[in-house]
Amino acid sequence: MNNLTPAVKHIIVICVGMMLLTYINDPLMTRLFALHPYKVLTHPWQLVTYMFMHGGLFHLFFNMYTLYFFGTALEYVWGTKKFLVFYFVTGIGAALVHLLVQYLTGSFALTVGASGAIYGILMGFAMLYPETEMRLLFPPVVMKAKWFVLVFAGIELLLGVTGTQAGVAHFAHLGGLVFGYFLITYWKKKRTLYGKDF
Repeated sequence: MNNLTPAVKHIIVICVGMMLLTYINDPLMTRLFALHPYKVLTHPWQLVTYMFMHGGLFHLFFNMYTLYFFGTALEYVWGTKKFLVFYFVTGIGAALVHLLVQYLTGSFALTVGASGAIYGILMGFAMLYPETEMRLLFPPVVMKAKWFVLVFAGIELLLGVTGTQAGVAHFAHLGGLVFGYFLITYWKKKRTLYGKDF
């Protein structure tokens, strides 16, 4: 992990550790650290801890690989402190959007995963490097980062509205994108986007 930036490395280590602890005692870990729509007011730390839990190895691998690929690029530019602010703002923002949708629809479920923050990172990368070409595996096409994020946002909105792919927090993903967009827009306005200080 020597080529990883500090924040990305520690997030990966914590997520892997939380996965191992979940295998040891799933009921306890889920009760304390997953995002519970009925418990979040009395357990506010769940707005943060849910980001470090995952629903299986594939979920963990996909999020951590994406964090490694895009997060390191952002941390190099922003530094560790600013990157962590972005990561937690987008992750907590994703949770708040997801909870709001749950309350509005009356459909309640536990939520785990860093995906909201990961989608925020995708938005951050696309806004800093919009012309960067990205090669997708499925489908095997080359697409600029700015279009990549727009396509993903459209897919998440469609899946969320239609209720397709149940069990996936599509509106949390959209929440991460939206909070990422507005935070970067704010930093641009303050002319602090490319600096390592606020």
